[in-house]
Amino acid sequence: MKPYYITTAIDYTNAPPHIGHAYEKVLADAMARFQRLNGREVYFLTGVDQHGQKVQKKAAEVGLSSEDFVGSITPHFIALWDKLNVRYDGWAATTDPMHKRVVQTMLQKLHDCGQLYKKAYTGFYSVRQEQFLTDKERGPDGNFGEEWGEVQELEEENWYFRLSDHVEWLKGYIKSHPDFIFPEHRASSVLNALEGTPQDLCISRPIERLSWGIPLPFDERFVNYVWFDALTNYISFAGYLADECGNKGLPDFSTLWPSEAHVIGKDILVPAHAVYWPIMLHALGFSDEQIPRLIVHGWWNVKGAKMSKSLGNVIDPNVLAGTFTPDGLRYYLMRDIATGYDADFSDERIIMSYNKELAGGLGNLLNRSINMAQKYRAGVLTPGSYDDAENATLRQTVTDALPAYIESMSTWGIHDGIAAAWKIVTAANAYVDSTKPFSLAKDPEQAARLDSVLYHLAEAWVHLSVLLNPIMPTAMATARAQIGWELPEGFQLKDLHWGMLKDGHQLGTPVPLFPRLEIAAAE
Repeated sequence: MKPYYITTAIDYTNAPPHIGHAYEKVLADAMARFQRLNGREVYFLTGVDQHGQKVQKKAAEVGLSSEDFVGSITPHFIALWDKLNVRYDGWAATTDPMHKRVVQTMLQKLHDCGQLYKKAYTGFYSVRQEQFLTDKERGPDGNFGEEWGEVQELEEENWYFRLSDHVEWLKGYIKSHPDFIFPEHRASSVLNALEGTPQDLCISRPIERLSWGIPLPFDERFVNYVWFDALTNYISFAGYLADECGNKGLPDFSTLWPSEAHVIGKDILVPAHAVYWPIMLHALGFSDEQIPRLIVHGWWNVKGAKMSKSLGNVIDPNVLAGTFTPDGLRYYLMRDIATGYDADFSDERIIMSYNKELAGGLGNLLNRSINMAQKYRAGVLTPGSYDDAENATLRQTVTDALPAYIESMSTWGIHDGIAAAWKIVTAANAYVDSTKPFSLAKDPEQAARLDSVLYHLAEAWVHLSVLLNPIMPTAMATARAQIGWELPEGFQLKDLHWGMLKDGHQLGTPVPLFPRLEIAAAE
């Protein structure tokens, strides 16, 4: 089986990361970790998009060269991914000479087969989106909306890609491949965008207007337009044209491609990833079977409004990770949004998710399970032969959680996967309340039953530590250390079964996994 190749949209380095960046990377990381647990080899690529007019403009504003400016911003992304335990296998930076060679070779191929041409054009240009606009982008009042930012009227000569030659192919491909875009309902917005007279794509900027980019190999008076540069990272860092470009140390493209998951935000679905990208690949000779799958996530809003600097509602993930721990933030981001849909960020909700669900539910279950075992049995587990309906019910809950978890996680229902695992948390806490180990410990005749209760709680926690590992890897490793059980090398979900802990297993010392926070929600 080929590796599970998962990528995220590379982050534009004109400003430090925000909560949306963090969500996307944690989402991809959680899926990569799940796929490994589920028996797949995984290659996870992420990185930074460092060229473009906005970077050049921002660098000039702060008195730095474009190269020095992106060099000052990129470490913020790397540091945050490290803090959030996002473990990628490949790092893409569009200023990498290896990437430049692939982009230029690819453009030369398109030029040589007649897919690129030059012409003069007069039109309106969005500085924010770095693209020329058409009448389709005008609002009902005839003006370009706020989403386009500053709009300038320009007259200049540029190079164009014959995008229009491939639009009918793309329409047919989308209709015949319902799994091309997840969730499926996003495909309708792509088909709607393809209606009307197709337009070719301007792929260059004159070097006197934009110098911070990759020069066109056949006309160095122009640099490459951002999307032809940024989108190409998905294949350049996966080994595309590696031999032809003399690029070393990259994956084997033939075994890695196509990607099973390009994880992107809905704001860059149309036109970049669902129109430009598949058509670029098609023009380069990629077959229908080689077109990658798009996983499109929604936005984190604040009280129904999109986060923006102008509204002053941008959420800093570094602050949240510092308050709620990196794993506490990972849990909240994965639990409170359904992949493909929007969600509202809430101070009240993240505080509740930490204090009630993590500290009061998950952490308290671990702490009291180990504490009781240490208090009553010096931490030594004895499964014994005692059994009753309560034991059987808890075992069944644990057993049922695994297939439900795998089904949800496999189809990007991360929040449902967590919910499947959480049924163990709820059941185990209820099991403590109903069996009352503290009362059993007072009655010598109940010794066998007490042994079985303590064992069932510890065994349930082993299963939890595996299922929740993709979501909270650090916390689950800490929990396993307290249980005294490690994930064996090469362990997979199929290896998970009741009876992971043997007779005589020694539990470790309990330490609060998620100490409760005394914090009030912002007004």
